[in-house]
Amino acid sequence: MNYSKGTNYALHTMLDLAAREPGVKVGVQELAAKQHVSPTYLSKILTKLAKAGLIDSYSGAQGGYCLRLDKDEISFLDIIQAIEGHTPLFKGCEMNGPGCLVEAVMRESERKMDEHLRSTTIGQLADQMAAHLAKHTSMSSEK
Repeated sequence: MNYSKGTNYALHTMLDLAAREPGVKVGVQELAAKQHVSPTYLSKILTKLAKAGLIDSYSGAQGGYCLRLDKDEISFLDIIQAIEGHTPLFKGCEMNGPGCLVEAVMRESERKMDEHLRSTTIGQLADQMAAHLAKHTSMSSEK
């Protein structure tokens, strides 16, 4: 199983946006620089995220991108589907007909993975990241 690089960039970009105060707009240049990717390429990903209703896009000198929804309402599955679409990972067993045992196992595996990705929010990860940074910051200041 292999998700595209675009999905990887989308997940990291959404984590970056979720780690900020709500409503704070971030420019594509800053977002792209953090991931060492071209702003043009990241703009295409951001457009997909905006079309999916996950982020808002603002133009102009004070423009940028921010989360449209609360960070705890955006699941990993939402982000993945915004980039990859809704097609199943496993492409059936047409040659074996209905009741294919291999297909049953693969579909159940995909269902469980989707369930996990749907129950994990970008907010949970942002909170874990903030706690991790706070822990390391306090350890550094104690030295």
